[in-house]
Amino acid sequence: MKPSIPKGTRDFSPTEVANRTYIINTIKTTFENFGFQPIETPSFENSETLMGKYGEEGDRLIFKILNSGDYLEKVTEQFLADKNSLKLTPQISEKALRYDLTVPFARYVVQHQNDITFPFKRYQIQPVWRADRPQKGRFREFYQCDADVVGSDSLWQEIDFIKLYDTVFSNLGLKGTTIKINNRKILSGIVEVIGASDKLIDFTVALDKLDKIGKEGVENEMISKGISKEAIAKVQPLFDFSGNNLNKLTSLENLLITSEEGKKGVSELRFIIENIQQLGLQSADLEIDVTLARGLNYYTGAIFEVAAPKSVSMGSIGGGGRYDDLTGIFGLKDVSGVGISFGLDRIYLVLEELQLFEKVALPKPTVLFLNFGDQEALFCMKAIAELRKDGIKSELYPEATKLKKQLNYADKREIPFVVIVGSQEVEKQVFTLKNMISGEQTSCSLSTLFGVVNK
Repeated sequence: MKPSIPKGTRDFSPTEVANRTYIINTIKTTFENFGFQPIETPSFENSETLMGKYGEEGDRLIFKILNSGDYLEKVTEQFLADKNSLKLTPQISEKALRYDLTVPFARYVVQHQNDITFPFKRYQIQPVWRADRPQKGRFREFYQCDADVVGSDSLWQEIDFIKLYDTVFSNLGLKGTTIKINNRKILSGIVEVIGASDKLIDFTVALDKLDKIGKEGVENEMISKGISKEAIAKVQPLFDFSGNNLNKLTSLENLLITSEEGKKGVSELRFIIENIQQLGLQSADLEIDVTLARGLNYYTGAIFEVAAPKSVSMGSIGGGGRYDDLTGIFGLKDVSGVGISFGLDRIYLVLEELQLFEKVALPKPTVLFLNFGDQEALFCMKAIAELRKDGIKSELYPEATKLKKQLNYADKREIPFVVIVGSQEVEKQVFTLKNMISGEQTSCSLSTLFGVVNK
């Protein structure tokens, strides 16, 4: 049977790993430049930590881990006979792979609250897993690169995150991205104005699918969730908002004139927009998108989503928002937070499509010692040990095979120097050094060899 990997996962070649590392290092350097500290959390959490934090759709996409041993041992016959997977799952699975990095981070903050200095700025770059349907730019295993601040409700944090997005994309040479912004208080105000406050979650989950299923699809989903046609008619202006950001803010103020919550959301949005106009952005655009909802339940204030340049067919490459009560679900009340995430895998595909990767130098030795037998190999290994002490990447070809084969290996890996050691070199305690670019070949001592290859 031919070996394979699960759908939605990938192998990465040395070049792909080098390109991914370039993106990660760019993001990591910017995170640290903005004052964030790194943490890591386990790849799997207790199910109770994750379940119920992402809404019904999110819960469905969490990979559950079967209990060790006989996982059916404690399950009653009645549970098995009912064939109700929702009730059976907690009986046979106590742990799950993390769905994102935000909820584990909230758990981390609560668990380590006595050791943390607030406001706490952390970044985290680790893989997450979702039982989603694989498609272009959507995988079941992928990396998230998150930055969050908890312990501050200042809107200057949102402004700094917009600048952080802009800085990372500028450093990657990625121009033409659009940072879309909205506020969950505005969405709460809208459902209040149309008389559907009890349907906030259904409303936002449906609205968040506008770019995937279109206006008619969103309306049909809202109707199926019990939102009346009359209420939907009142939100029609949402689908046709136009003008610049300040025009949109004015339109929102008029729409939400009777909602205190909605007006507060508009005020927060105005503060962010006006200050970003003063500060300026290098390569990204900031755009109010009143249909942006982000379906995750824990957002309470500003929400972000980053769209790739229009020339690339790709979904969002980043997103995030403000959450005022996420840690409250773990017992720590009144700790506000805000965070963003970079979609590493989608950013990779965008950079690749736009040919923004420079040729990456793959890890390789500076010097390859050819192998002419055990006695010669031992002599070479002693020299290699000295070179490695000095940080010079060196290796011995493992087999005493044909000279042509060993030189071909050096050529294919683009190794700049080859050392030839035969019985005469061992006897004279010297090395024959060949420059693979110029073809020049010289006999030298180990100290001279050091000097040449270490330039």
